[in-house]
Amino acid sequence: MPTASSSKNKRSQKGNSLQDFASNFVAIDIETTGLDPAHDHIIEIAAVKVQNDEVIDSFSSLINPHTEISDFISQLTGITNQNLSTAPEIKSVLESFYNFIGTDILLGHNIHFDINFLYDNFEKYLSVPLRNDFVDTLRMSRKLIKNLD
Repeated sequence: MPTASSSKNKRSQKGNSLQDFASNFVAIDIETTGLDPAHDHIIEIAAVKVQNDEVIDSFSSLINPHTEISDFISQLTGITNQNLSTAPEIKSVLESFYNFIGTDILLGHNIHFDINFLYDNFEKYLSVPLRNDFVDTLRMSRKLIKNLD
């Protein structure tokens, strides 16, 4: 089983975690079948592109995982097996998403989860690493509001 340090080495070309907001970024969120990028699948990618603090474009797609999702995941995400049965293949969605994000900074809440799934899937299906720098709003909120769990 990989350790945390071997997982980081595995993602050696991963972008940098930034600590400041930018006025140009892509806010991202993914939904998955579970917590482990080695065994679980991305079932949805959504993003909004922001330039000069204004939303200028959006991206959203379900992804067919070719496996049944659990009732727990369906209740958590609102995504059903029926929704996914006609969804596009992951490779085509990742190609479109890769073009959508370009080299922009990525922003998300607990973004390391999303980045690790995306990084591994970019390498697997597109043969490229996800090199975009990123901002984690969870990390920032913990830094700014110290008394919250």
